[in-house]
Amino acid sequence: MSNLFWLTDAQMARLEPFFPKSHGRPRVDDRRVLSGIIFINRNGLRWCDAPREYGPPKTLYNRWKRWSRMGVFTRIMAGLATEAADEKTIMIDATYLKAHRTASSLRGKKGGRGRLIGRTKGGMNTKLHAVADAQGRPIRMFVTAGPVSDYTGAAAMLSSLPQAEWMLADRGYDADWFRDALKDKGIKACIPGRKGRKKAIRHDKRRYKRRNRIEIMFGRLKDWRRVATRYDRCPIVFLSAIALAATVLFWL
Repeated sequence: MSNLFWLTDAQMARLEPFFPKSHGRPRVDDRRVLSGIIFINRNGLRWCDAPREYGPPKTLYNRWKRWSRMGVFTRIMAGLATEAADEKTIMIDATYLKAHRTASSLRGKKGGRGRLIGRTKGGMNTKLHAVADAQGRPIRMFVTAGPVSDYTGAAAMLSSLPQAEWMLADRGYDADWFRDALKDKGIKACIPGRKGRKKAIRHDKRRYKRRNRIEIMFGRLKDWRRVATRYDRCPIVFLSAIALAATVLFWL
């Protein structure tokens, strides 16, 4: 029995509204090409190692690069999430993603901060910041260099937060400005206070236990080898790999 991945007709029907229009010659079979792209990303293969059932590797690679730079995969995730997210309670967190040496070479003009890779205690990393819905499914995501603080990620996603009732987060997000910003948006904060605070902050411990769902979400995303290990030098392409994994795992 083949272990190759194939998108179903129902899944393709949900994806097709987000595809760019074809101009001139019709595109190669979308189902075959996208199934091959998913197989490569999930298993961490080189494009030249794509099974022949998916067609020429160059076709898969060119489609992946072109649609990634066009933002197609991130729009698909955002669109499907908007349709089905449970946003009464949301949660925010961040995780490190190890950068492979092929992505983290910082020599010359092409390297440096533009790749969103930085050195931490664990080596060269990229940090994924995410907001998840009440069921632990990602609804907002973006990447920064590894050393960037969680506060920076929270500030960047603040304006795009949905109209939720509660926000769950760990102590890394305990800041007065963040609590005040959530209050201004009508969102109640369930965030434990830092141990160094002079005045203790109370939080709903029972509700806070649900925050493990976003940790589980990160774990499932890292089951995809091209997410757990960053091979792509271009941060836009890498974010597309994360968005594609999130789409298949949580929204299709």
